[in-house]
Amino acid sequence: MLEKLKEKAESIAEEKAMVSFLKRFDENPFLVRFQDNEYLIGEGEPAFTVDFKKPIPVSELLKSTSIALGEAYMDKNLTIEGDLYNALVHFLGQMGKFSTDEKLLGKLLHPSVAKKFQAREVQSHYDIGNDFYKLWLDKTMSYSCAYFKHDDDDLYQAQVNKVDYILEKLHLKEGMTLLDIGCGWGFLLIEAAKKYKIKGMGITLSHEQYAEFNRRIEKLNLQDYLTVKLMDYRDLPKTGRKFDRVVSVGMVEHVGRDNYRLFNDCVKSVLKKGGLFLLHYISQLKEDSGNGWMQKYIFPGGELPSLREMVDIMAEEDFHILDIENLRRHYNKTLLCWDKNFHDHMDEIKKMFDERFIRMWDLYLAGCAAAFYTGVIEIHQILITNGVNNDLPITRWY
Repeated sequence: MLEKLKEKAESIAEEKAMVSFLKRFDENPFLVRFQDNEYLIGEGEPAFTVDFKKPIPVSELLKSTSIALGEAYMDKNLTIEGDLYNALVHFLGQMGKFSTDEKLLGKLLHPSVAKKFQAREVQSHYDIGNDFYKLWLDKTMSYSCAYFKHDDDDLYQAQVNKVDYILEKLHLKEGMTLLDIGCGWGFLLIEAAKKYKIKGMGITLSHEQYAEFNRRIEKLNLQDYLTVKLMDYRDLPKTGRKFDRVVSVGMVEHVGRDNYRLFNDCVKSVLKKGGLFLLHYISQLKEDSGNGWMQKYIFPGGELPSLREMVDIMAEEDFHILDIENLRRHYNKTLLCWDKNFHDHMDEIKKMFDERFIRMWDLYLAGCAAAFYTGVIEIHQILITNGVNNDLPITRWY
């Protein structure tokens, strides 16, 4: 009897402590429900309800708010009544109130950047299976921010727009050589070869992407124009190759903060003098450790550069910046399209993965959309020349 009373008292104390912690997110009203109790956080009509099946210890919320809430959602110990995306906009819009104990999470948030570990981390995400990605990406298989030139552009058209936009910025001419670092499934290089007749090479650490890109090259008879290699960017200097143009879309986020300078060194080593380099990457305003849940479950080892630290590193390389563009709102819209496609193909996805994975991936897609909407993360395209280039048009040509 006394043991049961003790357990009940501990549960009540844990519940009250959890609710007290959640009161920090009070900018907009929402309900917290636990068993028969409801708590209104903020003032006004609640937009959604967070239903807890069991309380989350405050010690876990303080160690990493994102991991504690994310794991509870994955395990169905936390469910959302209402729109998940809107709920995430609410919480991520107050990201500064999240807690992270970096000393306790140091190895998780700052893992080794050795080649073998980075290859394993990349493959853990991109080698889930091409059949899975084909369900919710568009037919270009572009897994990066699209570019919505018009309000009625669908996802496919927006991805075509994005690639066309990048290729225009690179000011390509027939016969030029183009390197794509982190080439994905190859759509950018395929379009460059078809439209500009360049000679291109793509590198990736993903076996699935490598196999699919090779299949596309053969299907389109582009063997005379394109090659793809399973290669770490750190091995580029050993190739002895020099390229007129280099592009990297959504890859530098995987190299780790300690290796940003090394990444740019490797680009410098293979880019001809006066050549153009376009870096397209997810950024954040400040140089912090980022989202612990994302690093643990979605992108192990991933770190997001700030714009200022990347610009600072580029200056040391004698990289002259021609243009910087922020496409944040385009990525919000891209992710909402992906999340809709994900839900539209739920029956097929359920045959591939268990419920915990599905809840994790849904949280990832909706959470990233919310993060771009609230400005927690942004996306930049930086266009540079290797040294001074006075042969380019003096106005924007794209």
